[in-house]
Formats: sequence, structure tokens, C-alpha cells
Amino acid sequence: MNSPIFEILFSDNHPNGNLEKPLYLQLAEIILFSIKEGKLKTSQKLPSSRDFAVFLSINRITVSKAFEELQNQGWLESFTGRGTFVSSHIPEIKPEKLQKQSNKTQKTAGFTIEKKHYLENSYFVPKTNLHFDDGFPDPKLAPLKELYRAYRNQLTRSGLYDKFGSYGNPDGSDYYKEAISKHLNETRGLKTNSKNILSVRGTVMGVNLVCNALIQPGDIIVSGVPGWRRAENNFLHSKAKHIGIPVDEHGLVVDELKKICQKNKVRMVYITPHHHYPTTVSLRIDRRLELLQLANEYGFIIFEDDYDFDFHYTNRPLLPLASADENGMVIYCGSFSKSFSPAFRMGYLAAPENVIEHLTNVRVLLDRQGDHILDNAMGEIINDGTVQRYLRKSLSVYQDKRDYFCGLLESELGDVVNFSVPNGGMTVWTKFDKTINLEKLASEAYKKGLYFSDGKAHQYPNFNENGTRLGFASSSREDLAKGLEILKKLI
Repeated sequence: MNSPIFEILFSDNHPNGNLEKPLYLQLAEIILFSIKEGKLKTSQKLPSSRDFAVFLSINRITVSKAFEELQNQGWLESFTGRGTFVSSHIPEIKPEKLQKQSNKTQKTAGFTIEKKHYLENSYFVPKTNLHFDDGFPDPKLAPLKELYRAYRNQLTRSGLYDKFGSYGNPDGSDYYKEAISKHLNETRGLKTNSKNILSVRGTVMGVNLVCNALIQPGDIIVSGVPGWRRAENNFLHSKAKHIGIPVDEHGLVVDELKKICQKNKVRMVYITPHHHYPTTVSLRIDRRLELLQLANEYGFIIFEDDYDFDFHYTNRPLLPLASADENGMVIYCGSFSKSFSPAFRMGYLAAPENVIEHLTNVRVLLDRQGDHILDNAMGEIINDGTVQRYLRKSLSVYQDKRDYFCGLLESELGDVVNFSVPNGGMTVWTKFDKTINLEKLASEAYKKGLYFSDGKAHQYPNFNENGTRLGFASSSREDLAKGLEILKKLI
């Protein structure tokens, strides 16, 4: 009964009946740890379950369950009339000094990881009451009750097997695709049907999917500088050659793109023509037409990221490039992150049918399908007009906030900032006086309860306007005033 094996097993650990984990699993883990340490040898006989039970003052059945658990895993083997042994199939393990059993998770892998500078993301989530964010909508305006109702309908209506009993189409549910197709045709002038639509979990997934499916190492991708780092990092990760060209007050300088096309084979041009990210300027009509002509002439893909088409204040917005695309050169991408809420990961790609088919086949390698239930709920509130009513209401609210915020910027900080009142969107591209350390200012403001970006994401080797995006849509008038008061005092 006083086997030396007990001293090996229980010198540091004993099964504890006060823990939530069952006693038999605790005992099994203690035995397993000793095998892995090399303290219990291959083919070594263990004391009987009766002896274990007496030594530990526990039920014999508990010990038998621990033995059975380890036998099922292959660590122990039992023979009638002979007893229980450490499995003979386990290679001889030399005793090593391992860390004692604990609930701590591992921090460092035993294999190497190649570091990439573009993957160094802090994933910083601000925790302040005041914020000039990257242009997020006001959640108080979002039709959450209507979405909840539509989601609940999806859970309770008929056709449960089709919804929950099996996988659906990887390109998205037919209902959602048809709703998106109709919505794009009616509001953006596209000419699509459901086969032209692929459901994705937001714009980042759309960019990543296109890079995985259509970009080869060494392909040239062109986009505007300053631009969106998330997209640029996807270009780099696909091992493409990224070339940045200037953006002025009329959007992407298409003449510079033409010069590149005359010398190099361009595979794709990434563009945010409605409101360029981050500067919010719109691509002028003549440049839009020239860009489409260049795509037709040189055969490159246009990836049109239309992240906030629904918010344009001064006049009717120019229709997307995709609406004038007669040759299938444009992949159009949109999401509901800016118009609805970043919390709901719903988006779409619109492209020629064979492109959607190819992207769908690649998507399956990463994600068998999206969230059909949530997509169908969104499709329902698109079809019943809820989304359209919400957009009309929020447009006037955001325009009022834009005017109020820009008025405060001019009156309170006009001597140290330079900006143009944006025609649309939910942010103001704001350039600070060169004497102001924007990174330091953002850090000090955060300590005072105000978050805004320090602008480092918008800096490039040959571009630094000491600028950042100041979002206004998600804040109340009162909070906008409080935030600017903090900035004024710090400056």
C-alpha cells in the first residue's frame, strides 16, 4: 500500500474534492504528468485501484474511472489478472525537470514564427467616454429593435433544417443576396442579380479574399497615398508589389496611374472613390471615367471600396464606378459597418458571375459559410424598408453633427488646425500645425478621457501632413463640445 509510486505521484499534488474538476480527472492528470516527466517508466506496473483508493481515501470507482480515462487515451493498458501498466507503446522518456502542474497557459511556442512588420497590430480598444473615432455610426440611431425582430423571426419560422440542420451556400443565402442585389441596383445604379453577390464578413474579409484568390506574388497593386493600412497590409501579405500614388483635392491622381501602366503590368487598383480614406475627398467624374478606360485598356482589376456611400450631404452622390462598368473590370465591396454598426460583421462583394464563383471556391478554404441567420435578418429589414428609413433619418442627424463639429473646430481650434468641411462621411480630415506633436497630444487627451487617433497610421515615408481623422457621427453635440474643450486646453 505504501508503494514508492505514491511518493512519486503525490509528493506535490493530491486530488482535491473542493475543486470543480471531477476527482477522477484530477487523478488522471497527476498520473499523466508523471508519465510525461519520465518518472513513471514504460511498462511500469501501477498499484491496484484498491490501493490507490485506500491511500487517497477516495472511492475505488473514482480510481477505476481515472485508469479508464488514461487507457482510452493510450497512456495505460490493463491486463486481466496482471494489473494496470504504463503503456508499452510509449517511448522511453528521460526524466526532465518540467514545470509543475498549473493552470497557467503557455505564452511562447516551441516553433519559430516569422515576424512581419505589417502584422504588428496593437488591437487597441479605447475605453473613454469621449471619442473622435474613425467614423463610426451612432448606435442610438441604429434600428436594433427591428434587427432583433427579424433575427428572432429567422429562429422561429419554418424551414429549420435548411437553416440549422446543414451547411448553406458558401456565397451566402439566396434571400440575402437577392436583397443586396436589389438594394444596389436601386440605390447605386448597379446591374446585378443574386449570382453577382458574395456575402462576406465586412470589407477587410473582402479585400483579403480578393488578394488570396486573384493576386499572385509579384503582382503590382496600386492605391492612393495616404490610404487604408488594412488594405495595404493585405497586399503585402499576398506578396504583391504595392505602389502608392498621390491623392489631391480631387481624389486619386489618375495621370500617375497611367504612367505606371505604360511601364508595368498592373494587376489591381484599390480605390475608395466616394470619400477617399482617410482624407474624405471624392474622385472627380473625369478621373472616374479615365480610370475605367485605363482598366479596359490595360486589363487591371478595380477594387472599389465603397465604405460610406449612404452618407453624402451636399448633393446627390456620384454613382459608383461599378455602375458604369460595362466590361466586368470592377469588384465592388460594401459593408454595414459604417452605415449600421461595426459590431455586426455583414458585407458583400459584387462582381461578374465567374469572379463570384471563383471567390466562393477560395472562401471555402477559410470559412465554409457566413452567418446566414444574421444575413437573412438584414435582408428582411432591407426588403421591408427599415434600412432605407434609418438611412434617411441618420443622414440629416449626421449632417447636423458635421456642421456643429466643424463650426466648433473653426471657432475653438481654427488657429492651429486646417480642414475642409467634408461633403459626406462621418469624419473630418484635420491637419494640425506642424509644431504640435500629434502623438503626444493624443496620449494626453486619452488621459483626460478623450480618444482620437494619433495619425501615425496616415504617415508615409514621403507623406506626413500631421493629420488625423476626427469622427463626429457617434457622439452627441454635448460630447463633441466636451472633447474639443479638452483639445483646446491641451494645445
